[in-house]
Amino acid sequence: MRTAIGRSVLAVLVLVACLPGASVPSRAALSSSGSPAAVASAAGIRGAPGGRFRWPLPGAPRVVRRFDPPPQPWLSGHRGVDLAAAPGAPVLAAGPGIVLFAGTVAGRPVLTVGHADGLRTTYEPVRSRVTAGTPVYAGTPVGELLAGHPGCAEAACLHWGLRHDAEYLDPLALLGLGRVRLLPLHPVPADVAG
Repeated sequence: MRTAIGRSVLAVLVLVACLPGASVPSRAALSSSGSPAAVASAAGIRGAPGGRFRWPLPGAPRVVRRFDPPPQPWLSGHRGVDLAAAPGAPVLAAGPGIVLFAGTVAGRPVLTVGHADGLRTTYEPVRSRVTAGTPVYAGTPVGELLAGHPGCAEAACLHWGLRHDAEYLDPLALLGLGRVRLLPLHPVPADVAG
């Protein structure tokens, strides 16, 4: 139950952080228990311009497919966003961190960057310029976009994903552009919900 409450707190903080001009409260303002609330604060998720994160492509690319998570973790869904760009476009680190993986997964070239407190951004299909262990900053070129992302009707699409530990999140929330979704702070009793 503590995990569900922690996720709700994290969702509310991300929601608040997505409001124009808003930022997540400082770590000192929150408990230092390592809760998702403290993780979101330490990771610097903010919606205001000048935050720690940026687009992973030059400029402001067009979103051709939005984040559409499945209702259950084991079901199919779209666990990221697809951004249109030309094949060969530079792919940039969305935020500061360390490259955790640069290689092939299920036949697709993938790059993963680890950020503060369990956040990870993923990029595919990317011809990597970096190797695991390379430190990066927001805007560091990490590779080139390749054509051939499944389901993309454009010349090329970058699939950009975000995870906090094992949970997939909308990467547009890093830019203050995620969809607003209100979640209950407390579980709804079965006799009321049904």
